[in-house]
Amino acid sequence: MGLRGPPPTPTSVLRLRGSTLVTKDRQAREVQAPHGRPKCPTWLDEEAKAAWRQVVPMLEGMGVLTKADGNALARYCRIWSRWRKAEDFIDEHGLVYPLKDDDGNVKCVQQWPQVSIANKLAQQLTRLEGEFGLTPSARARLQLAPAGTELPDHDKARFFNVG
Repeated sequence: MGLRGPPPTPTSVLRLRGSTLVTKDRQAREVQAPHGRPKCPTWLDEEAKAAWRQVVPMLEGMGVLTKADGNALARYCRIWSRWRKAEDFIDEHGLVYPLKDDDGNVKCVQQWPQVSIANKLAQQLTRLEGEFGLTPSARARLQLAPAGTELPDHDKARFFNVG
């Protein structure tokens, strides 16, 4: 049987939200990724590298990037590059093309394969953008605790709305 329920929220995200669920015990058990900027893979194409150069400073500024995020970020940039290529094709050729019979008469129009490819890639991008906090709704879930606010370090504080 698979894992039940929603995935646990990382402590760093809880801290950004100002949650009272952050405890020393929870922090001690949670695996921490090494802080820092992951290296851009050499195998990314130029469009993907441009996406990398654009998104890495944003993620660093938001305080959500670690060295462990390199593979997920590379996937995001690769998907971005492929999505851009599909969208460029659609911009050049349109959404559909005519299907003709043997006499050259148009029977119907058919959607280019790039249209469904672009749609699927856009869905993948949206999921990854949510993981990195790159959408408005994902950022709305991340809130900074007021400056100087100490979060309680005992488990029962969450029941008393302390903090």
